[in-house]
Formats: sequence, structure tokens, C-alpha cells
Amino acid sequence: MFSSVTYKKFLDKLMLAVFFTAGFITIFITVGIVYVLLSDSIEFFKEVSIKEFLTEKEWTPVFATKKFGIWPLVSGTFLIAGIAMVVSVPLGLLISIYLSEYASVRVREFAKPIIEFLEAIPTVVFGYFTLLFVTPFLQKIVPNLDGFNSLAPGIVLGFMILPYTASMAEDAMKGVPQRIREASYSLGATKLRTALKIVLPAAVSGVVAGFILGASRAIGETMVVAIAAGMYPNLTLDPREPVQTMTGYIVQVALGDLPFGSIEYLSIFAVGLALFLIAFIFNSIALWLRSRIREVY
Repeated sequence: MFSSVTYKKFLDKLMLAVFFTAGFITIFITVGIVYVLLSDSIEFFKEVSIKEFLTEKEWTPVFATKKFGIWPLVSGTFLIAGIAMVVSVPLGLLISIYLSEYASVRVREFAKPIIEFLEAIPTVVFGYFTLLFVTPFLQKIVPNLDGFNSLAPGIVLGFMILPYTASMAEDAMKGVPQRIREASYSLGATKLRTALKIVLPAAVSGVVAGFILGASRAIGETMVVAIAAGMYPNLTLDPREPVQTMTGYIVQVALGDLPFGSIEYLSIFAVGLALFLIAFIFNSIALWLRSRIREVY
């Protein structure tokens, strides 16, 4: 019969094995994803030069005249993500300042889960909400707004990424020591001035990291842009026009009937690799900034 000490050692070794296995599976899946993207992208670039991929301004791989310039997809992706950030950054800052500096404990415990509940709503619901409600509403306000456009999905995406921007910004601001606030109050500063001039600058690394992670989330969003933004690769900065994002193109081709292994089919892996690299850069910057949150003494 096992003694309590032996049982605890066995349990520790078992949990260590479980955690190691979980971590190894995560790494293995990530490596597998990178391998698939790289191997199929190499096959694509055997037919299409990297120069054409990075410099051509037309993307028409499924048309009779095939062009493989990724910039229309990149511009559509960043246009929608930019609109989302215009919505999410000020709202996220206002929410985080309120929850961190003004809200009572009861209000914070009630409001923060509601904000984070946005993450639980399926993105396809947001997509059809954008197409059937937000777009018709905006067409009454914005002249010449197309049925498929970048403005409506950008606005909805701004609300979708609020859990990332607001929660991370609020966590960073709450991490500023209370004695810093009290020192500011003792010098006659108001609560708003303390929040804007003292707390926010002290937590700026965490706040910016939250915004960058939110932007990365918007760049990688699929269903909202696939449903409401359109499927026309359009190199434009006009939010009233239809665009196609990188994720939207991947959905279009993956759900089509293109032959497996064709150049059109392989193009989704090249686009996926470019999207992976963009997201990797954004996330790396965010993690670096988050690790650089200044300690306030």
C-alpha cells in the first residue's frame, strides 16, 4: 500500500507527464502547420515568382488571365483591421479607464464578464448581423455604400476585439501600484488627470500590447469578412467599396471545386503563409511589449 509521500511523488510525476505531453502536442501541431504551409507554398512559388507575388497589384488566380499579386488582399485585410482599431482603441481605452479607476468592485465584476462574453459569440453570427443589419443601416447614412464593403465589417470587428483591447488595457492599468495614484491625489490631481497622466503612461506597454493583439485578431478574422466584405480583390482605401481579405480568399478557394494541387489551389497556402508571418510579427511585438511593462516604484 502506498504511503502518502509515495502517492504525492507519483501524482507529481503524473501531472508533470500530462503537462509535458500537452505542451509537446501544442508544439507539434504548430510545427505541423508551419510545415504544411511551407511545403505547399514552395510548390506554388515554383510556378509563380516571389517578385510577382510581392510586387504585382492584381490578384486574379481564378480568372482566365491569372495574376498573383497579393497586395489587393493585403490592403483589404489591413483596411478592415484599421477600421476595427479606430473603433476598438478609443472604446477600449474608455472602458479600461472606467473599470480600473472609477468602477466599484461590484460594477467591475459585473461589467468585465459581459465584455468578455463577446468572445463566446460565434463569428458567423457577427457576420450575418453585419450583412443583414449593420450594412443596411449604414447605407441610409453613408452615400454610395456598396452592399459588400469594408466599413460595416470593420466596425463590427472593432466590437469583436474589445475583449482583447479593453481587458488587457484594464489589467495593465490595475497593475500600477496604488501608492502612485495616492501620490498624485495628494498633489491635487483629479482622478481623470491621474488616470491619463500617471496611470496610463505607466501601463502603456501593456495597453499597446493589448491593442496589437486585438489588431492581430482582426487581421486573422474569417467569417465576418467572408460574409460581409465581399470576394472582390480590390486595391483600394475606400471603405465603401467591396474588398477581399486574405482569410476571405482562403475560404472562397477552400470551399470551391478547384482541382487539388492546381496553382489556384496552392495559392491559398502562399496566402496563408503570408498571413501567418504577419500574425507572428504582430504577436511577437505584443508579447515583447507585454514583457516590458514598466515597474512603477
